[in-house]
Parts: sequence; C-alpha cells; structure tokens
Amino acid sequence: QVQLVESGGGLVQAGGSLRLSCAASGRNFKLYALGWFRQAPGKEREFIGCRSWNDGPTYAPSMKARFTITRNYSANTMSLQIHTLGPEDTAVYYCAAARTSTATTVNEYYLWGQGTQVTVSS
Repeated sequence: QVQLVESGGGLVQAGGSLRLSCAASGRNFKLYALGWFRQAPGKEREFIGCRSWNDGPTYAPSMKARFTITRNYSANTMSLQIHTLGPEDTAVYYCAAARTSTATTVNEYYLWGQGTQVTVSS
C-alpha cells in the first residue's frame, strides 16, 4: 500500500508562486502513475497533470504555461510548481495514483491524498 500526503499550500498574493509537494510512503511508489488535481468550491475536480515513473509529464492544455510537475524517485516525492497565481487558482490541490501511465481523468485514479489548501488573495 502507498500513502500520499500533500503539503505546501497556504495563502499567497496574486502574482506569486507556490511549490506543493506530495510525499509517498510504501515500497510500490515507482509503479504508480501520479497526478495532480485541484478542486475549487462548487466545481468539479480538475486535472492538472500527471507523470509516470519512466516518462515525462503530461499536462492539461490550460495548465502548461504555469504548472510544472517533478518527481523525485529516490526521495519518493512529487512536486507541483505553480507560477503567477490568481484568485481562480484558489482550490484544494490533490495528488493521486493511477494504474495507467497517462491518466487524465478523475475516474482513472484510485488512491488519493487528503489535499492541501491553496488560497490566492487579490
């Protein structure tokens, strides 16, 4: 079993940047494709991007300019760098694990962290 824990959220001024982290525990970490999602109040959970253990990242088209996903396999972590934050980025950000290498929908993920809150002030 793999456990996922997000961290790094908080309050940030519009135009600023944040780096979120997902820490994975368990011996099966490298076998999972890992993704980042976010969910704003009253909205559907939204795909940001994902990355398998052996290839590059895949991003939702709207996320490519401002979001960067990095996996550190030796440290069992995955980071999400967010640039030029705006109020529309306010959401709970989740990391999740899927069984496919390129999983872009919520239904493809079966293991989720608890999320970390990002709040952007205007």
